[in-house]
Amino acid sequence: MRVLIADDSALLREELRLLLEEEGHDVVGTAATGTELVARALELRPDLVISDIRMPPSHTDEGLRAAKEIRAAWPQAPIVLLSQYVVVGYATELIESGAEATGYLLKDRVFDIRSFLASIERVAAGGVAIDPDVVAQVIASRRRTPLDDLTPREREVLELMGEGLTNAGIAERMFLSTGGIEKHTQRLFAKLGLSENASVHRRVTAVLTLLGK
Repeated sequence: MRVLIADDSALLREELRLLLEEEGHDVVGTAATGTELVARALELRPDLVISDIRMPPSHTDEGLRAAKEIRAAWPQAPIVLLSQYVVVGYATELIESGAEATGYLLKDRVFDIRSFLASIERVAAGGVAIDPDVVAQVIASRRRTPLDDLTPREREVLELMGEGLTNAGIAERMFLSTGGIEKHTQRLFAKLGLSENASVHRRVTAVLTLLGK
């Protein structure tokens, strides 16, 4: 099959090229940035695009955004995204999209040559290939809630908050200083993703989270 490889590492591009060509595939092009990837993919229309998720300039999600741009112009584009480690948000988005001809593999999977080749060939044929470690972490993340990240003391503060106590009241109940309770409160707000916002009452929202609402 005709393959386009995108990664800012020239070494990885070359390793992938050698691996694929040894298996009889034709590497028709390479790209080092998301912008270059989009242009080359739409120009060459390869049988498979293999791209790192993190590329210049920000090294965040350029590869993912490039894949979306390619799909907007070429919906059937077969794309395998590679990642150094699992980003649950990206994986969840890919899994829930139900898109065909899509893969999300960890870079370590490349060293398991048989498995890697089977995965990319499945995507090129219109199937889906999600790394087992990615699936496991997505499932694990769905079992957890932000409350799981709270310490026992932060959980106690939140429960007393749910009783309607002020920080002073919580401090008295827990035999701690008001300043100490304020620190616990700020930390639990941060863990629950509640930033300061005049339009949101953080104490109420935190308690609703505790109640599962």
